[in-house]
Amino acid sequence: MASDMDQPSLGDFMPGAAAPGEDFKATAGEPLVAGTRVASEPEVVEALQRVYDPEIPVDIYELGLIYEIDIRENGDVFILMSLTAPGCPVAGEMPGQVADMVALVGGIGRVEVKLVWDPPWTPERMSEDARLALGMI
Repeated sequence: MASDMDQPSLGDFMPGAAAPGEDFKATAGEPLVAGTRVASEPEVVEALQRVYDPEIPVDIYELGLIYEIDIRENGDVFILMSLTAPGCPVAGEMPGQVADMVALVGGIGRVEVKLVWDPPWTPERMSEDARLALGMI
């Protein structure tokens, strides 16, 4: 029986990006000045819809790669995301691109993007628009 130690980790696909047993994270932005209006989730989603998987002509939000968006009272944002496959060639770049794009939104402070593989992404996570764009409907 295989143990968790036998399973590939993110570090196996992105050497140097994360130590064994650690998650890959990217950060961007600066703390908001007190009293600044905090951006809404639709504003963050709009920013996420500007980030595309380079191999699939659909944005990462419609692909279902964004698992969680947590906008805190101080304007900081935590995003939990995955990729279509652990061997994705942009695995080391995509979280940083996401953090940078969201940090550009007015009313957003620090952004932390955490890349996870569990639960694994499946095509069922795609929106109907994404499936239509890819000819899956």
